[in-house]
Amino acid sequence: MISLRDVRFGYPRSRFSLRIPELSIPVAARAAAIGPSGSGKTTLLNLVSGIERPQVGEVETAGVRVDRLSVPARRSFRITTIGFVFQDFLLLDYLDVLGNILYPYRLHSDLKLDRAARDRAHELASNLGIAAMLERPPNELSQGERQRVAIARALVTAPKLVLADEPTGNLDPATKQQALDLLFDQCAALSMTLLMVTHDHGLLDRFDHVVDLSTFDAGTT
Repeated sequence: MISLRDVRFGYPRSRFSLRIPELSIPVAARAAAIGPSGSGKTTLLNLVSGIERPQVGEVETAGVRVDRLSVPARRSFRITTIGFVFQDFLLLDYLDVLGNILYPYRLHSDLKLDRAARDRAHELASNLGIAAMLERPPNELSQGERQRVAIARALVTAPKLVLADEPTGNLDPATKQQALDLLFDQCAALSMTLLMVTHDHGLLDRFDHVVDLSTFDAGTT
């Protein structure tokens, strides 16, 4: 599912650099990315998804060499293949909660906004405890509620891969457990691969792979 070989990456006008000699995550795995701040956890997600392209090396995701794709092709690949849970949610205030959950269907013609998609959105909202909020705008929600909307949006298209950047950081313990259960159950049911950035090492026993970015050559130079 995910394979990186001899990757080197650095941001323009920054001293940050990341080198990954080899990394492999199989299909349907539940993988956690850990490491101190600045070790490259979010950068890893960006490379896997094609948001960023390495200066050197190979990045293969879901059988596609994303490092070889053009910018438009990488965008299309992300929309149709990957579900994201961003650290800062990236919800749209001009859409209500249901509109935000279904937003990926606005972005690509290959994603069909049909009755099945709407039913799935309602089911996810119910499972995450936000079914009563579907007509509300995001700016009326708490941080935890906004996070649950972001999780539902990531899962609604049943993507091959879910990338999550600290998806439970704003949730209370009970809701955190519920959200993780939903993520893991959905990924298992549909053979989705999950790669999740977390600082909570108490969660690591729930993952079958742990990627410790501190073991790679990362940081400032």
